[in-house]
Amino acid sequence: MKSDCMQTTICQERKKDPIEMFHSGQLVKVCAPMVRYSKLAFRTLVRKYSCDLCYTPMIVAADFVKSIKARDSEFTTNQGDCPLIVQFAANDARLLSDAARIVCPYANGIDINCGCPQRSLEKWMHLHFSAFRILSSLPVIYNSLVHVFALQRWAMAEGYGACLINKPELVQDMVKQVRNQVETPGFSVSIKIRIHDDLKRTVDLCQKAEATGVSWITVHGRTAEERHQPVHYDSIKIIKENMSIPVIANGDIRSLKEAENVWRITGTDGVMVARGLLANPAMFAGYEETPLKCIWDWVDIALELGTPYMCFHQHLMYMMEKITSRQEKRVFNALSSTSAIIDYLTDHYGI
Repeated sequence: MKSDCMQTTICQERKKDPIEMFHSGQLVKVCAPMVRYSKLAFRTLVRKYSCDLCYTPMIVAADFVKSIKARDSEFTTNQGDCPLIVQFAANDARLLSDAARIVCPYANGIDINCGCPQRSLEKWMHLHFSAFRILSSLPVIYNSLVHVFALQRWAMAEGYGACLINKPELVQDMVKQVRNQVETPGFSVSIKIRIHDDLKRTVDLCQKAEATGVSWITVHGRTAEERHQPVHYDSIKIIKENMSIPVIANGDIRSLKEAENVWRITGTDGVMVARGLLANPAMFAGYEETPLKCIWDWVDIALELGTPYMCFHQHLMYMMEKITSRQEKRVFNALSSTSAIIDYLTDHYGI
C-alpha cells in the first residue's frame, strides 16, 4: 500500500455494497482469505469468473499498524479490486481499530479471524523459508495442508483465530472499537468463526456479535480440532435460523453445484470457497475444471501485476492438478522460471 499510488487505489464508488448483495436473494459467491494465495492477482482472476466478493489473505493487525514494510508487503489493491474485505488477526481492540482506519479508504470492510487461525505471510516466510522450499517440491495439496496446520497451532498459541470463539466479550470489544473509530458509511465489520462442540455456545457468540453491530458472520462448519471430518452444514443452518444478519457458509465446497446445494440446505446468504477456487478459479462461473482460457488469463494477470515466481508457479500447479498426467506434473512442477512455464504452456496447450 505505497503512498504514491494511494489516490489510484481508493475504492471511491463502492458500486457493489456487500450488504446489498447479501439481501438480494441471490447466492453471493465469496473467495476466502488464504495465506499467500488470495492476493490481488488471484482476486483479479476469480472476479473475471463470477466471484462476487473477495477477501485478502489474513494480516496480523499489530504488524500492519506498527510497520510500514508490513503494510506495503501485505496489502495491495487497485480500483478494480472491489468489493474487498481485509481480514485481520487480532487480539487487541485498539490495534484492530487502528488497522481498520488505515485500510478504510481502500476496502469495503474488515473481517476478524475467529475461525481458521493462520500466520501472516511475512513472519511465516521469515521463520519457515527453508522448510517451505523443501515442501514446495512435494505434491501441492499436501504442501498446503502442512502449512495450514502449522499456522493454526501458532495462531492458537498467540491468542488469535479460533481461540476467540471462546472469548465473546473480546470479540464484542473489537467490533465496538472499530465501529467507534471508523465512521465511513457502509464500512462492514464481519467475523469468520468455527463452531463449538456445544452449538449453543456458537449461537450465543453469534447473537452477542450481532447485538454489538457485526455486519455478517462466516461459519466454517467444523470445530477448531476437526480437520478432515465432514462439514456440519446442519449446524450452519441452525446458526442462520437464529440470526437476523447475513451468514456465509464455508467448508469443502468444490464446484458451483456444491455451492448452490450448500446455499439451499443451510439457508445462508452466501458461500465462501478456498481450496476449490485454488484448484479451479473459474468454479463460480460453472466450469467443472480449470479451462485453458483461465490458465492464460492467470498468466496475463500475474505478469501484469508482477506476481512473484513462486506464487505464480504454485497457482498454476493447483489449476492444472486435474488436467495433467502424473508425468506432466513432475515436469511442470520442476520448472524454475517464468519463461520456462510460458514455453511449456505454449508447447502443450497453445495460446
